[in-house]
Amino acid sequence: MSSDEPATLSAADYAVFGVTLGISALIGIFYAIKDRRQQNGTEGYLMGGRSMGMVPISLSLSVSFMSAITVLGAPAEVYLYGTMYWWFLLAMFFVAVITAEIFIPVFYNIGISSTYEYLEKRFNRPVRILATLTFIVENILYIGIVIYAPSLALNAVTGFSLWGAVLSTGIVCIFYTTLGGLKAVVWTDVFQAIVMLIGFLSVTIKGSIEVGGFGRAWEIAEENGRIDFVHFEMDPRFRHTFWSVVVGGTFLWLGVYAVSQSQVQRYLSCKTEKEAKGALYLNWLGLVIIISLSMMNGVIMYAYFADCDPLSTGKVTKSDQLLPYLSLNIFKNQQGLTGVVMSCVFSGSLSTVSSGINAMACVTIEDFIKPVTNWSETKYTWVSKGFVVVFGALCIGMAYIASLLGGVLEAALSILGLVGGPLIGVFTLGLIFPFANSLGAFVGLLAGVGMSSWVYVGSKAYPPNNYFIRVLPLDSSCLDELSSNATQSMLATTIGTTATPPPDYPAIADLYAVSYSYYSCIGFGATVVIGLLISIMSCGWRDRKKVDPELVHSLFDHWIFSWLPERFLEFMRCGVDSKESSFYRDETKRTEKIEINAIEFDHKLPGLSMTHYNGAIDEKELNDEISVNLASEDITSKL
Repeated sequence: MSSDEPATLSAADYAVFGVTLGISALIGIFYAIKDRRQQNGTEGYLMGGRSMGMVPISLSLSVSFMSAITVLGAPAEVYLYGTMYWWFLLAMFFVAVITAEIFIPVFYNIGISSTYEYLEKRFNRPVRILATLTFIVENILYIGIVIYAPSLALNAVTGFSLWGAVLSTGIVCIFYTTLGGLKAVVWTDVFQAIVMLIGFLSVTIKGSIEVGGFGRAWEIAEENGRIDFVHFEMDPRFRHTFWSVVVGGTFLWLGVYAVSQSQVQRYLSCKTEKEAKGALYLNWLGLVIIISLSMMNGVIMYAYFADCDPLSTGKVTKSDQLLPYLSLNIFKNQQGLTGVVMSCVFSGSLSTVSSGINAMACVTIEDFIKPVTNWSETKYTWVSKGFVVVFGALCIGMAYIASLLGGVLEAALSILGLVGGPLIGVFTLGLIFPFANSLGAFVGLLAGVGMSSWVYVGSKAYPPNNYFIRVLPLDSSCLDELSSNATQSMLATTIGTTATPPPDYPAIADLYAVSYSYYSCIGFGATVVIGLLISIMSCGWRDRKKVDPELVHSLFDHWIFSWLPERFLEFMRCGVDSKESSFYRDETKRTEKIEINAIEFDHKLPGLSMTHYNGAIDEKELNDEISVNLASEDITSKL
């Protein structure tokens, strides 16, 4: 659908911006005042007093790493490449299950605040320090992109200074995160999740009306090759296939959800392990909504511009500006709604930046400061606030690098993969392989980061063939032939494609051409393989029985494998007795007590079968159920 020149932002749009920023700041002020007399120090400031609820944490998890990157990048992904990105939801489901069943129980049992504290307990301090530094570097680079993305959108549609927008984003985040700590971050995320949902729905509803209904938008996109879920090629050079998105995406997002301080810090702030797991699964449902709406907006955006591509006409210069430009077109007669969409983008950025700088402050205090000092909790809290400001300033500075990396979606996911894969690899060495030692973990982590970074740098030196990127054609028929030809080179540069590689490309270029989705797999594989080889060569097998059972997790000790022979289970534990761990002992005691209580009640009241109680989730639920049914007997006090 062709469109007239869109209007600019109105006073109502700016007012919506102001309200969004104002409420975010007020939440920080509220928690600064509310918690000013609490004496729990960094535990309260950085961990929310470990009393956060499941629902707000789940919303915070959903928006903190998808945020502005998804709001801008996912619709542009559909517009240029099609709907294969939608398969990431399946990868995220696998991530939720693995994180909830393997990582969260171990982290809760050992009572840590910093994720990387586990690495010191399992290996040694140098491994912990290396992992922490790796996380901080990754986070600064990633947040630089997240700050740049909405600022780019604002600049594209309003003419507002790009770097003025960068500073505004950073300063607001620093303000409320410094004042209110993790509680302010989480509850601001909840507010921003609502704003993002309203923004998504506004574009979905209004855009569908403009193109004749969402069904019609789907038809237009399908006719032009945008609706495509069936790519099962095994060649890793194809940018998006089922395997690259699901397999690569699983390792990519495990690096975020399983071991990144920004996410784990939220699990550990929940009241119980059970609530932490619940928050993670609810988070997946939130991601289903966010990603699905963003992909639907991409379909609508393509249908709206199907006969007059804004990239070819020069109306926008980068694909990440398409959504803001669409919002100006469809809401030009509804003052304030474009401001809602811009607030949606802006809120996504705020949630990610605040989460990241709070997490970096936490690991700095826990991993670098506390082990070598003996200060009061009050002093640690003030130092934490100082580090929030410092890391916020660094992230603002790194936003400049983000302006050089091309499309925000692929650039962001590439950075996460470069570091997330090796980090998940070193934690896997500790959790799954009792014979992995500190030397293997340290060298493996370095090798993983080095390998994935080498491939990433190579991909920039030798860009992949368009055949593997699968760029779809765009219609510029609204231009005359001369103008259209003149802008084709600009379009190719804008969407990050290149001509067919010349014959003098070296053979190693095939490795560099691997999909960015596999960067995390490359880093993970290098870390685990090199780590295990070094561990075996340095006699790690001899010390496997000395490993604290609390720090390892045999995959086959999960209840779903209880039918397997005990001899096989013992072999898979590599000599570590899981029955010595407090988790195993607590589970055994809990089960035994429930059975004893059920037997006792069955004895007291034969009419109530013991099997009536076997479905109880825990002892408290059993007691509550019995108290209701047997209050007249007053026998619950005998437990």
